[in-house]
Amino acid sequence: MSVPTPLHPDGPLSLALAVVDSSTAPLVLLDGDLNVIAASASFFAAFQIKPAGAVGESFLSLGEGEWNLPRLRSLLTATLSGGAAVDAYEMDLKSERLGGARNLLLNAHLLAYGDGSQIRLLLGMSDVTDAKASEKLKDDLLREKAILLQEIQHRVANSLQIIASVILQSARKTQSDETRTSLTDAHSRVMSVAALQQQLAASRLGEVALKAYFEQLCVSVGASMIRDHDQLSLYVDCDDSAVDADISVSLGLIVTELVINSLKHAYPGGRRGRITVSYQAHGPNWTLSVADDGVGMPKDAESNTPGLGTSIIEALANQLNARVKVAGGHPGTTVSIVHTRINAVEAAAATGNQAV
Repeated sequence: MSVPTPLHPDGPLSLALAVVDSSTAPLVLLDGDLNVIAASASFFAAFQIKPAGAVGESFLSLGEGEWNLPRLRSLLTATLSGGAAVDAYEMDLKSERLGGARNLLLNAHLLAYGDGSQIRLLLGMSDVTDAKASEKLKDDLLREKAILLQEIQHRVANSLQIIASVILQSARKTQSDETRTSLTDAHSRVMSVAALQQQLAASRLGEVALKAYFEQLCVSVGASMIRDHDQLSLYVDCDDSAVDADISVSLGLIVTELVINSLKHAYPGGRRGRITVSYQAHGPNWTLSVADDGVGMPKDAESNTPGLGTSIIEALANQLNARVKVAGGHPGTTVSIVHTRINAVEAAAATGNQAV
């Protein structure tokens, strides 16, 4: 039976020297006194240090002494004694020769072989100056973008408020009931968009929480169309659903049109009542409905002629791959926009688009 030959202490050292010498990343092998045993060509090139005379010299005295930092000396000494570990230690190396401060990440590993008396320290480093600069530039750009977006949102909000105010003033001044009604409807639609803009500005995930959105929407519509809030009220019954901004735009416009329609037609002669906006979702299926407890649908064919609001609602429902359902509420009327996976697939097949 053969007995394995003990590994000579020079064997591991030769291997370490070969690894250091062939490394493409800056590596330095140090002894227990922090003197240089070997260093990779990439180290000498990266930090513009002449290889001649470096071996045997103190690592801290290399170059123009830029490595001689009290904190670095303490960390390397503690690592040699086994009392610390240097893993991704970040430091600034200041050298006019290198064009100013360089940001480095250091890693130091204690090596021991033979009888344990041969202590070596393998020091690796990477220059992350450019990466840090790129990261800072990206952060600065993102910060500037956020400030610019905030400014744009502020200006859009002010513009919408000004437009809505001008429309409402015009509605109050006009002598024509038909014109006043049209202007009031336009004001409510502008306020609908303003409410959406505020929700989008508050959203960080690119989604709009429907409950808060519909509540703000009803406040805006009610402020312009309800004179006595003790007589007529708007109520929101919504789950915790949040949808993409483009979908919320369509839903918000539908709610605006349906609420306006109920306020205009469901409570003639000063009737009291409440309009309820509800939204419930179950997986891909959802239902948006606006229900009033007013006089119900008119019986005569002339009053049932679809208007602009009805056309808007149908167009928006089609865009959402949903269908419009109208039902008597006994009393009142309930208009529902119903989206189901089956209807969405059928609509997508008919148009050649992907179902939502």
